[in-house]
Amino acid sequence: MTKADYEALASFRYALRKFLDFSRRAAAEQGLAPQQYLALLEIKGFPGHGQVTVGNLAERLHVAAHSAVGLVNRLQERGLVKRKQSKEDRRCIHVCLTNKGESLLQKLAVAHRNELKIAGPLLAKLLEHVSSGQDSAGCPVSVPASEASRRAFASSQKNHMPKK
Repeated sequence: MTKADYEALASFRYALRKFLDFSRRAAAEQGLAPQQYLALLEIKGFPGHGQVTVGNLAERLHVAAHSAVGLVNRLQERGLVKRKQSKEDRRCIHVCLTNKGESLLQKLAVAHRNELKIAGPLLAKLLEHVSSGQDSAGCPVSVPASEASRRAFASSQKNHMPKK
């Protein structure tokens, strides 16, 4: 990696953090924690049939199931979501937005889309640079990024291991 590669990666991370900070502030202005906004967004935007369980929500938010339960409880106390028993499987409980939750999510989603109209082009340009599929020498990289990162880390550790 060259100095320019590190600068591009750092710039991408900076731009991403700026957007995430915007998101945090926008949620706070509506009285929500960032995780609560993300939960509303995941419930509304869940792929496929749209029936979200607490387990689905935990997976999508990368939190433990008990954390997702607490998150849904707090959203339900605020009247933003409700739980519905599945008609197909009475053991399964789905989470859906209330009208109040839909309205709040709509406001935040519009604000986020407007912010992305401003920040998006820079994020896209930086992302293209850092994920161009070439290393700093211009050679194509054929391994997926996570695998490439794992290999690079493993290789760097081998080079820095004390000799026996």
